[in-house]
Amino acid sequence: MKMMLAENIRAFRKERSLTQEQLAEALGVTSGAVYKWEAKLSIPELELVIQMADFFDTSVDVLLGYEVKDNRLEATVTRLQEYRRSKDWDGLAEVEKALKKYPHSFQIVTESAALYRAFGIEAGDKKLLRRALELLEQSRLLLSQNKDPQISEQTIYGNIAQTYLGLDEMDKAIALWKAHNAGGVYNSRIGSILAQNDQIEEAVPYLSEALANLLADLITTINGYVNVYLNHGDHASAQAILHWGISLLQGLRKGDKPNYFDRVSAVLLVVLAGSQHLSGQGDEARDTLIKAIELATFFDASPSYDESDIRFINRIEGASVYDDLGATAMDGARNVVSQFQNEAFTALWNSLSAQEEHHE
Repeated sequence: MKMMLAENIRAFRKERSLTQEQLAEALGVTSGAVYKWEAKLSIPELELVIQMADFFDTSVDVLLGYEVKDNRLEATVTRLQEYRRSKDWDGLAEVEKALKKYPHSFQIVTESAALYRAFGIEAGDKKLLRRALELLEQSRLLLSQNKDPQISEQTIYGNIAQTYLGLDEMDKAIALWKAHNAGGVYNSRIGSILAQNDQIEEAVPYLSEALANLLADLITTINGYVNVYLNHGDHASAQAILHWGISLLQGLRKGDKPNYFDRVSAVLLVVLAGSQHLSGQGDEARDTLIKAIELATFFDASPSYDESDIRFINRIEGASVYDDLGATAMDGARNVVSQFQNEAFTALWNSLSAQEEHHE
């Protein structure tokens, strides 16, 4: 609860053009007492508060000006999240109040742990991090209440590991990440920490798999954005993200040897050409299609699906690469052309691809 008594005494006094001495005389107190009330150095007794409310022709609750916080569970969770986002350290006091009121709420315990962990890591305060560990363990026991699909036992263990790292207990952190690394979700963290501690040979496989997964997700994300932009007719944005993605993937080639991302880049180039064609950039579309055909032909001449042919990535045990683009890079490019369902664009593709075949 927040009161505005001092501010309101001053506001009501000035509204009536009274000095502190005049208000003091009306209430039968000293002017020093009024000064202290308005300066928040003291609080008037209840009888005087009632007397002032009557004097100012208002109610006691208006004079107090109190603001009662919404302490229902959902509102409390939102408030704790805001304390963490705004890095407001007053949140630590609020956390303990919330935990006393809702000691068995998964949401409250989880948000409280997150706040302690964030502040503890930022300040390097091990006491706060120890409290975060206690709450994380408690949240794991309350997991059956969870309704957030982004939270699971795996993510809780991941946060516990991160907290151990903040406590300089690296071995515990790595052990937990390794034990709960389904889908390789913690590969980058494991590899990075191992590399920082000169455990290079062990780190590289984790880093390689992390990069491979990251690139796969990146390509999927780029495709998603391109579909969004094309559906909205925003060709400038579609072309911008395609240029960026293609440039990034081309930087992953080792020398002159083809790799799987050449196949992917050829398809992305066709999408870029299609966008250029639809937006009236005829010359650019033609040049981009030529690049797509050349790159697809380059890949198909010596196709590689070996992840170790990709720059920065070592061989990943048990890994395999597959997609639904087509049997060859040229098949994939051709399939994308057909998806545009544009006769002029298809004709341009057929003409350029026929020239490439004749050239061969």
